[in-house]
Amino acid sequence: MNSLTDALASFARTAGPLKGVTILDLTRVVAGPYCAMLLADMGATVIKIENPADPDLTREFPPLSRSSSSEPVSGFFAQFNRNKLAVGLDLKKAEGKATFLDMVRKADIVIENFRPGTMARLGLGYEVLREVNPAIVCTAISGFGQYGPNSLRPAFDSSAQASGGLWSMNGTVEEPMRVGTVLGDLSAALYAAIGTLGALREAERSGQGQLVDVSQQDSIVSLTENALVTYTETGKVTVPEGNGHPFVRPYGRYACKDGYVFFGAYTDKFWREACLTFGDEAMASDPEVDSMAKRFETDVYLRKVKPAVERWLGAHTKAELEAMTGDRFPLSPIKSIDEVVADPHLRERDMVVPVDCQGARFEVFGNPIKLSGGTLERGASAPSVGQHNAAIYRQWLGLDEAEYAELVRLGVI
Repeated sequence: MNSLTDALASFARTAGPLKGVTILDLTRVVAGPYCAMLLADMGATVIKIENPADPDLTREFPPLSRSSSSEPVSGFFAQFNRNKLAVGLDLKKAEGKATFLDMVRKADIVIENFRPGTMARLGLGYEVLREVNPAIVCTAISGFGQYGPNSLRPAFDSSAQASGGLWSMNGTVEEPMRVGTVLGDLSAALYAAIGTLGALREAERSGQGQLVDVSQQDSIVSLTENALVTYTETGKVTVPEGNGHPFVRPYGRYACKDGYVFFGAYTDKFWREACLTFGDEAMASDPEVDSMAKRFETDVYLRKVKPAVERWLGAHTKAELEAMTGDRFPLSPIKSIDEVVADPHLRERDMVVPVDCQGARFEVFGNPIKLSGGTLERGASAPSVGQHNAAIYRQWLGLDEAEYAELVRLGVI
């Protein structure tokens, strides 16, 4: 958007269940930007606020594409910052603080992912923001939370996977491994979005906002399935199971003609369907493997179940197996990312969508929240640094020409 009129038209979102909600997004990297983007996809007006001299460092993350101006543009940044407006604002300067507080007065939500205490040191902690807008919802995403003995520790995604127990459970017994994506960031973003919406609902009902405190470590702990309750009840420490499962079989990765599939026909119904699908009626009626409990016994599994499954699957390709099984029992090809991008099912569900950013176009993942009224990721764009300064500060905030020019002169925006 090049003109002031176009920018304001985008600012006044006209669709989505969060239409009319204004979010000030102070976040960087993944957890915070993803949280704010999910809300933007649902119609919230999200204003991404960056220090003009130190913008979001993911603007330089790969993959990079050349824009129409030959400047490198980050697909990583575009993926997590679509559907946002962007302004520059230096919160360390007095004029920047004052401007931000003026924005808070007109906003509904502030999202930040600084280390705990940073906002307070800037003079912009929750208590200050609540004074100027009692209904403001402040969502704070951090490694270890806003309180507790470890709250001030620096953290990355791997910090959360390590300290939350997931790293010790993933991989193999010989080599525990981190999950191969930033699950600490992504899960914290999802919980933060949920918490933000809950707090917003209360603010709309009572006029009172609140602080939403989401920790990456907490988020990871909540993803450890039954490991915590197993330990507190039995004293057993969960260890990596590789591609297997601790209490059901067959359930895991198996080879086929051209790769691997996940096969999970462990219930009696699914097991019988699998036997019939692969023409092994004798196995379907074999009394040695006719119950879940029997099939889980290590000796029976290794002697009868596993060889049968390997024989069935090894005779077919991934595509053949997917076509054969249909909706009869769980079987999914283990797809590489190129196969995921080409998946017609995901394409139909808008899980691969185009995003424009500074003259470059990227295909990125869509929004997994599917609303019957639709979400707004199709045709979205991601902003350049300070792209909407004039629209936000002059038109929305109401600064006059002299006030705006002074902020520019001081390097505040």
